[in-house]
Amino acid sequence: MADQETIDQEGEEFIEQGEIFEEQILDNDVIPMEDADADEENSEDRTNDVVIDLIDDSVQGFFSHQDSVYAVDLHPINQDIVVSGGGDDKSFLWRSDTGEQLYELSGHTDTVTSVMFSRDGEFVASGGMDGKVFVWKVDSGELVASLEGPDEIVWIDWHPKGPILLAGANDASIWMWQLPSGNCMTVFSGHSQAATVGKFTPDGKKIVSGSEDSSLILWDPKTASAILKITGDDSRFHQVGITSLAINKESTLVLTGSLDSSSRLVNLNNGTILGSFGDHTDSIEATGFCDVLPLVATGSVDGKLNIWDVNTMRLRQTCRHDDAVVKLKWHLDSPLLTTCSADKTVRVWDARTGNRERIWHGHQDSILDFAISRDGRKVITASDDHVCLVFSA
Repeated sequence: MADQETIDQEGEEFIEQGEIFEEQILDNDVIPMEDADADEENSEDRTNDVVIDLIDDSVQGFFSHQDSVYAVDLHPINQDIVVSGGGDDKSFLWRSDTGEQLYELSGHTDTVTSVMFSRDGEFVASGGMDGKVFVWKVDSGELVASLEGPDEIVWIDWHPKGPILLAGANDASIWMWQLPSGNCMTVFSGHSQAATVGKFTPDGKKIVSGSEDSSLILWDPKTASAILKITGDDSRFHQVGITSLAINKESTLVLTGSLDSSSRLVNLNNGTILGSFGDHTDSIEATGFCDVLPLVATGSVDGKLNIWDVNTMRLRQTCRHDDAVVKLKWHLDSPLLTTCSADKTVRVWDARTGNRERIWHGHQDSILDFAISRDGRKVITASDDHVCLVFSA
Protein backbone atom coordinates (compact mmCIF):
# COMPACT_ATOMS: atom_id res chain seq x y z
CA MET A 1 0.00 0.00 0.00
CA ALA A 2 2.75 2.44 0.99
CA ASP A 3 5.14 3.82 -1.60
CA GLN A 4 8.59 2.62 -0.53
CA GLU A 5 10.46 4.52 -3.28
CA THR A 6 13.17 6.66 -1.81
CA ILE A 7 13.89 9.94 -3.53
CA ASP A 8 15.81 11.97 -1.03
CA GLN A 9 17.44 14.50 -3.34
CA GLU A 10 16.65 16.28 -6.56
CA GLY A 11 18.68 14.70 -9.34
CA GLU A 12 21.61 16.84 -10.52
CA GLU A 13 23.87 16.37 -13.52
CA PHE A 14 27.07 18.38 -13.72
CA ILE A 15 29.14 19.11 -16.82
CA GLU A 16 32.65 18.00 -15.91
CA GLN A 17 35.78 19.84 -17.04
CA GLY A 18 36.81 16.92 -19.21
CA GLU A 19 33.60 17.14 -21.20
CA ILE A 20 34.56 20.55 -22.64
CA PHE A 21 36.60 20.30 -25.81
CA GLU A 22 39.45 22.77 -26.11
CA GLU A 23 39.40 24.91 -29.21
CA GLN A 24 42.35 24.11 -31.50
CA ILE A 25 44.18 27.14 -32.93
CA LEU A 26 45.55 26.63 -36.45
CA ASP A 27 48.76 28.17 -37.71
CA ASN A 28 48.50 31.86 -38.58
CA ASP A 29 45.13 32.12 -36.79
CA VAL A 30 45.00 35.00 -34.35
CA ILE A 31 42.31 35.45 -31.75
CA PRO A 32 41.80 39.04 -30.53
CA MET A 33 42.57 39.36 -26.81
CA GLU A 34 39.05 40.42 -25.86
CA ASP A 35 37.55 37.51 -27.73
CA ALA A 36 39.95 35.10 -26.10
CA ASP A 37 39.00 36.43 -22.68
CA ALA A 38 35.33 36.17 -23.49
CA ASP A 39 35.80 32.61 -24.69
CA GLU A 40 37.63 31.70 -21.48
CA GLU A 41 34.85 33.31 -19.43
CA ASN A 42 32.19 31.44 -21.37
CA SER A 43 34.14 28.23 -20.89
CA GLU A 44 34.15 28.78 -17.13
CA ASP A 45 30.42 29.43 -17.23
CA ARG A 46 29.83 26.19 -19.06
CA THR A 47 31.80 24.23 -16.47
CA ASN A 48 29.45 25.56 -13.76
CA ASP A 49 26.21 24.90 -15.61
CA VAL A 50 23.81 22.72 -13.65
CA VAL A 51 21.04 20.66 -15.19
CA ILE A 52 18.33 19.90 -12.64
CA ASP A 53 15.73 17.19 -13.18
CA LEU A 54 12.67 18.55 -11.37
CA ILE A 55 10.50 15.99 -9.63
CA ASP A 56 6.80 16.83 -9.36
CA ASP A 57 4.55 14.26 -7.72
CA SER A 58 1.55 16.59 -7.50
CA VAL A 59 -1.72 15.81 -9.26
CA GLN A 60 -3.01 19.39 -9.32
CA GLY A 61 -1.95 22.91 -8.43
CA PHE A 62 -3.22 26.42 -7.78
CA PHE A 63 -1.14 29.27 -9.18
CA SER A 64 -3.08 32.52 -8.64
CA HIS A 65 -1.09 33.75 -5.64
CA GLN A 66 1.58 36.33 -6.40
CA ASP A 67 3.56 35.88 -3.19
CA SER A 68 4.31 33.24 -0.55
CA VAL A 69 1.30 31.19 0.51
CA TYR A 70 1.22 31.02 4.31
CA ALA A 71 -1.98 29.17 5.11
CA VAL A 72 -4.32 26.59 3.63
CA ASP A 73 -7.39 24.70 4.83
CA LEU A 74 -9.67 22.00 3.45
CA HIS A 75 -13.47 22.21 3.54
CA PRO A 76 -14.78 19.82 6.25
CA ILE A 77 -17.56 18.39 4.08
CA ASN A 78 -16.72 18.96 0.42
CA GLN A 79 -13.09 17.88 0.44
CA ASP A 80 -12.51 19.25 -3.05
CA ILE A 81 -12.85 22.87 -1.85
CA VAL A 82 -9.75 24.63 -0.53
CA VAL A 83 -9.00 28.05 0.93
CA SER A 84 -5.52 29.56 0.80
CA GLY A 85 -4.06 32.87 1.96
CA GLY A 86 -0.76 34.57 1.32
CA GLY A 87 1.64 37.45 1.20
CA ASP A 88 -0.23 39.03 -1.71
CA ASP A 89 -2.90 40.12 0.84
CA LYS A 90 -5.44 37.76 -0.72
CA SER A 91 -7.28 34.54 -0.03
CA PHE A 92 -8.79 32.29 -2.66
CA LEU A 93 -11.41 29.58 -2.70
CA TRP A 94 -10.53 26.94 -5.28
CA ARG A 95 -11.04 23.29 -6.18
CA SER A 96 -8.38 20.70 -5.51
CA ASP A 97 -9.66 18.33 -8.20
CA THR A 98 -9.49 20.80 -11.09
CA GLY A 99 -7.43 23.75 -9.82
CA GLU A 100 -10.37 26.03 -10.71
CA GLN A 101 -10.55 29.34 -8.85
CA LEU A 102 -14.00 29.74 -7.31
CA TYR A 103 -13.69 33.12 -5.56
CA GLU A 104 -11.03 35.71 -4.84
CA LEU A 105 -11.46 36.82 -1.24
CA SER A 106 -9.95 40.29 -1.17
CA GLY A 107 -10.02 43.08 1.40
CA HIS A 108 -6.84 42.64 3.44
CA THR A 109 -4.18 45.30 3.12
CA ASP A 110 -1.37 43.15 4.46
CA THR A 111 -0.30 39.50 4.48
CA VAL A 112 -2.95 36.87 5.17
CA THR A 113 -1.49 34.76 7.97
CA SER A 114 -4.32 32.30 8.65
CA VAL A 115 -7.40 30.84 6.97
CA MET A 116 -9.99 28.37 8.23
CA PHE A 117 -13.41 26.94 7.40
CA SER A 118 -16.08 26.82 10.09
CA ARG A 119 -16.73 23.30 11.34
CA ASP A 120 -20.04 23.04 9.44
CA GLY A 121 -18.44 24.38 6.26
CA GLU A 122 -20.84 27.34 5.92
CA PHE A 123 -18.25 30.07 6.52
CA VAL A 124 -14.59 30.66 5.81
CA ALA A 125 -12.44 33.18 7.68
CA SER A 126 -9.09 34.82 7.09
CA GLY A 127 -6.85 36.79 9.44
CA GLY A 128 -4.16 39.22 8.36
CA MET A 129 -1.22 41.27 9.52
CA ASP A 130 -3.47 44.30 8.96
CA GLY A 131 -5.31 43.34 12.17
CA LYS A 132 -8.49 42.41 10.34
CA VAL A 133 -10.51 39.21 10.17
CA PHE A 134 -12.89 38.69 7.26
CA VAL A 135 -15.63 36.07 7.12
CA TRP A 136 -17.32 34.94 3.89
CA LYS A 137 -20.08 32.51 2.93
CA VAL A 138 -18.49 29.55 1.20
CA ASP A 139 -21.28 28.86 -1.29
CA SER A 140 -21.39 32.39 -2.71
CA GLY A 141 -18.15 34.13 -1.74
CA GLU A 142 -20.28 36.85 -0.11
CA LEU A 143 -18.58 38.88 2.63
CA VAL A 144 -20.45 38.28 5.88
CA ALA A 145 -18.40 40.25 8.40
CA SER A 146 -15.34 42.47 8.66
CA LEU A 147 -13.94 42.18 12.17
CA GLU A 148 -11.50 44.68 13.64
CA GLY A 149 -9.89 45.37 16.98
CA PRO A 150 -6.73 43.32 17.44
CA ASP A 151 -3.21 44.03 16.22
CA GLU A 152 -1.62 41.73 13.62
CA ILE A 153 -3.54 38.44 13.54
CA VAL A 154 -1.33 35.44 14.31
CA TRP A 155 -3.94 32.64 14.29
CA ILE A 156 -7.68 31.97 14.12
CA ASP A 157 -9.85 29.06 15.28
CA TRP A 158 -13.54 28.20 14.92
CA HIS A 159 -15.52 26.74 17.81
CA PRO A 160 -16.04 22.98 17.20
CA LYS A 161 -19.82 23.22 17.66
CA GLY A 162 -20.99 26.65 16.52
CA PRO A 163 -20.33 29.85 14.54
CA ILE A 164 -17.96 31.43 17.06
CA LEU A 165 -14.55 32.63 15.91
CA LEU A 166 -11.41 33.11 17.97
CA ALA A 167 -8.30 35.09 16.98
CA GLY A 168 -4.93 35.64 18.65
CA ALA A 169 -2.94 38.79 17.99
CA ASN A 170 0.56 40.18 18.10
CA ASP A 171 -0.52 42.68 20.78
CA ALA A 172 -1.08 39.78 23.25
CA SER A 173 -4.88 39.97 23.03
CA ILE A 174 -7.32 37.22 22.05
CA TRP A 175 -10.72 38.12 20.58
CA MET A 176 -13.92 36.10 20.23
CA TRP A 177 -16.80 36.98 17.88
CA GLN A 178 -20.28 35.64 17.19
CA LEU A 179 -21.07 35.04 13.53
CA PRO A 180 -22.73 35.99 11.26
CA SER A 181 -23.55 39.12 13.31
CA GLY A 182 -19.87 39.88 13.90
CA ASN A 183 -20.57 40.95 17.49
CA CYS A 184 -17.52 40.86 19.74
CA MET A 185 -18.32 38.48 22.59
CA THR A 186 -15.21 39.08 24.69
CA VAL A 187 -11.53 39.99 24.70
CA PHE A 188 -9.09 37.83 26.67
CA SER A 189 -6.22 39.66 28.38
CA GLY A 190 -3.53 37.83 30.31
CA HIS A 191 -0.47 37.47 28.14
CA SER A 192 2.18 40.22 28.12
CA GLN A 193 3.55 39.47 24.64
CA ALA A 194 2.21 38.11 21.35
CA ALA A 195 -0.39 35.33 21.60
CA THR A 196 1.55 32.99 19.33
CA VAL A 197 -0.74 29.94 19.50
CA GLY A 198 -4.23 29.10 20.68
CA LYS A 199 -7.38 27.09 20.09
CA PHE A 200 -10.63 25.82 21.55
CA THR A 201 -10.44 22.50 23.34
CA PRO A 202 -12.07 19.71 21.26
CA ASP A 203 -15.11 19.66 23.58
CA GLY A 204 -15.55 23.43 23.04
CA LYS A 205 -15.69 24.19 26.75
CA LYS A 206 -12.31 25.87 27.20
CA ILE A 207 -9.64 27.81 25.32
CA VAL A 208 -5.89 27.22 25.56
CA SER A 209 -3.34 29.82 24.46
CA GLY A 210 0.43 30.23 24.53
CA SER A 211 2.58 33.29 24.21
CA GLU A 212 5.96 34.75 23.38
CA ASP A 213 6.17 35.57 27.09
CA SER A 214 6.40 31.77 27.77
CA SER A 215 3.00 31.65 29.48
CA LEU A 216 0.28 29.04 28.92
CA ILE A 217 -3.30 29.98 29.88
CA LEU A 218 -6.48 27.90 30.12
CA TRP A 219 -9.51 30.19 29.69
CA ASP A 220 -13.20 29.99 30.47
CA PRO A 221 -14.81 31.37 27.27
CA LYS A 222 -18.01 32.35 29.11
CA THR A 223 -16.32 34.62 31.65
CA ALA A 224 -13.05 35.42 29.84
CA SER A 225 -11.25 34.51 33.07
CA ALA A 226 -8.09 32.44 33.36
CA ILE A 227 -8.76 29.05 34.96
CA LEU A 228 -5.06 28.31 35.21
CA LYS A 229 -1.85 29.99 34.12
CA ILE A 230 1.65 28.54 33.92
CA THR A 231 4.60 30.87 33.33
CA GLY A 232 8.37 30.85 33.28
CA ASP A 233 8.28 31.66 36.98
CA ASP A 234 7.90 27.91 37.40
CA SER A 235 11.42 26.57 36.73
CA ARG A 236 9.93 23.33 35.38
CA PHE A 237 8.18 25.20 32.54
CA HIS A 238 9.43 27.01 29.43
CA GLN A 239 11.58 30.06 30.04
CA VAL A 240 11.16 31.42 26.49
CA GLY A 241 8.36 31.71 23.94
CA ILE A 242 5.80 28.99 23.17
CA THR A 243 5.67 28.24 19.45
CA SER A 244 3.09 25.46 19.18
CA LEU A 245 0.48 23.54 21.15
CA ALA A 246 -1.78 20.54 20.71
CA ILE A 247 -4.69 19.26 22.80
CA ASN A 248 -5.74 15.62 23.08
CA LYS A 249 -9.21 14.60 21.91
CA GLU A 250 -10.42 14.19 25.51
CA SER A 251 -9.54 17.85 26.22
CA THR A 252 -7.52 16.85 29.28
CA LEU A 253 -3.91 17.27 28.12
CA VAL A 254 -1.96 19.94 26.28
CA LEU A 255 1.43 19.50 24.60
CA THR A 256 3.51 22.64 24.12
CA GLY A 257 6.51 23.34 21.92
CA SER A 258 8.98 26.13 22.58
CA LEU A 259 11.92 28.10 21.26
CA ASP A 260 13.94 26.36 23.98
CA SER A 261 13.88 23.11 21.88
CA SER A 262 11.74 21.27 24.44
CA SER A 263 8.10 20.30 24.92
CA ARG A 264 5.92 20.07 28.02
CA LEU A 265 2.95 17.83 28.75
CA VAL A 266 0.41 19.56 31.02
CA ASN A 267 -2.74 18.24 32.72
CA LEU A 268 -5.51 20.75 31.96
CA ASN A 269 -7.63 19.60 34.87
CA ASN A 270 -5.19 20.71 37.55
CA GLY A 271 -2.27 22.42 35.80
CA THR A 272 0.23 19.70 36.71
CA ILE A 273 3.32 19.56 34.50
CA LEU A 274 3.47 15.83 33.80
CA GLY A 275 6.78 15.81 31.99
CA SER A 276 9.22 17.30 29.54
CA PHE A 277 10.29 16.00 26.13
CA GLY A 278 13.77 16.96 24.96
CA ASP A 279 16.17 15.47 22.36
CA HIS A 280 15.76 18.38 19.93
CA THR A 281 18.50 20.94 19.34
CA ASP A 282 16.40 23.80 17.96
CA SER A 283 12.95 25.37 18.25
CA ILE A 284 9.96 22.99 18.22
CA GLU A 285 7.54 24.24 15.57
CA ALA A 286 4.91 21.47 15.56
CA THR A 287 3.23 19.20 18.12
CA GLY A 288 0.39 16.69 18.00
CA PHE A 289 -1.48 13.86 19.74
CA CYS A 290 -2.24 10.49 18.18
CA ASP A 291 -5.94 9.55 18.53
CA VAL A 292 -5.49 5.78 18.63
CA LEU A 293 -2.25 5.20 20.57
CA PRO A 294 -0.72 6.92 23.63
CA LEU A 295 1.76 8.77 21.44
CA VAL A 296 2.66 12.40 20.77
CA ALA A 297 4.90 13.93 18.13
CA THR A 298 7.23 16.93 18.11
CA GLY A 299 8.75 18.49 14.99
CA SER A 300 11.69 20.87 15.11
CA VAL A 301 13.83 23.27 13.13
CA ASP A 302 16.59 20.69 13.63
CA GLY A 303 14.82 18.51 11.03
CA LYS A 304 13.80 15.80 13.47
CA LEU A 305 10.32 14.40 14.01
CA ASN A 306 10.26 12.65 17.37
CA ILE A 307 7.56 10.20 18.49
CA TRP A 308 7.08 9.94 22.24
CA ASP A 309 5.22 7.47 24.47
CA VAL A 310 2.92 9.42 26.80
CA ASN A 311 2.73 6.62 29.35
CA THR A 312 6.47 6.11 29.77
CA MET A 313 7.56 9.62 28.64
CA ARG A 314 10.22 7.95 26.51
CA LEU A 315 11.33 8.52 22.93
CA ARG A 316 9.93 5.80 20.67
CA GLN A 317 11.02 6.85 17.17
CA THR A 318 13.07 9.55 15.46
CA CYS A 319 12.27 10.42 11.84
CA ARG A 320 14.24 12.94 9.80
CA HIS A 321 13.67 15.62 7.20
CA ASP A 322 16.58 17.32 5.41
CA ASP A 323 15.57 20.70 6.85
CA ALA A 324 13.20 22.21 9.42
CA VAL A 325 9.91 20.43 10.18
CA VAL A 326 7.26 23.15 9.79
CA LYS A 327 3.93 21.41 10.48
CA LEU A 328 2.73 17.94 11.48
CA LYS A 329 -0.73 16.37 11.53
CA TRP A 330 -1.81 12.94 12.74
CA HIS A 331 -4.25 11.04 10.54
CA LEU A 332 -7.70 10.46 12.01
CA ASP A 333 -8.02 7.13 13.83
CA SER A 334 -4.59 6.07 12.61
CA PRO A 335 -0.98 5.78 13.81
CA LEU A 336 0.16 7.56 10.63
CA LEU A 337 1.15 11.22 10.53
CA THR A 338 2.10 13.67 7.80
CA THR A 339 4.74 16.39 7.96
CA CYS A 340 5.87 19.25 5.75
CA SER A 341 9.29 20.83 5.75
CA ALA A 342 11.59 23.59 4.59
CA ASP A 343 13.26 20.82 2.56
CA LYS A 344 10.35 21.24 0.08
CA THR A 345 8.86 17.79 0.72
CA VAL A 346 5.77 16.25 2.32
CA ARG A 347 6.31 12.95 4.09
CA VAL A 348 4.05 10.32 5.66
CA TRP A 349 5.33 8.29 8.61
CA ASP A 350 4.22 5.22 10.56
CA ALA A 351 4.65 6.14 14.22
CA ARG A 352 4.82 2.50 15.29
CA THR A 353 7.95 1.76 13.28
CA GLY A 354 9.33 5.17 12.35
CA ASN A 355 9.22 4.12 8.69
CA ARG A 356 8.70 6.74 6.05
CA GLU A 357 5.70 5.46 4.11
CA ARG A 358 5.62 8.14 1.42
CA ILE A 359 7.48 11.20 0.17
CA TRP A 360 6.13 13.83 -2.22
CA HIS A 361 8.19 16.35 -4.18
CA GLY A 362 7.03 19.27 -6.31
CA HIS A 363 7.71 22.57 -4.55
CA GLN A 364 10.71 24.76 -5.29
CA ASP A 365 10.83 26.39 -1.85
CA SER A 366 9.85 25.77 1.78
CA ILE A 367 6.39 24.33 2.49
CA LEU A 368 4.75 26.59 5.09
CA ASP A 369 1.43 24.85 5.74
CA PHE A 370 -0.69 21.93 4.60
CA ALA A 371 -4.17 20.49 4.96
CA ILE A 372 -5.04 16.80 4.90
CA SER A 373 -8.24 15.01 3.93
CA ARG A 374 -10.20 12.97 6.46
CA ASP A 375 -9.02 9.69 4.92
CA GLY A 376 -5.41 10.89 4.94
CA ARG A 377 -4.97 10.23 1.22
CA LYS A 378 -4.96 13.81 -0.07
CA VAL A 379 -2.66 16.63 1.01
CA ILE A 380 -2.85 20.28 -0.09
CA THR A 381 0.25 22.38 0.52
CA ALA A 382 1.12 26.08 0.75
CA SER A 383 4.62 27.20 -0.11
CA ASP A 384 7.11 30.05 -0.25
CA ASP A 385 7.24 29.45 -4.02
CA HIS A 386 3.79 31.17 -4.35
CA VAL A 387 2.09 27.87 -5.26
CA CYS A 388 -0.36 25.40 -3.71
CA LEU A 389 -0.03 21.77 -4.79
CA VAL A 390 -2.28 18.75 -4.39
CA PHE A 391 -0.76 15.35 -3.63
CA SER A 392 -2.77 12.14 -3.64
CA ALA A 393 -1.96 8.62 -2.44
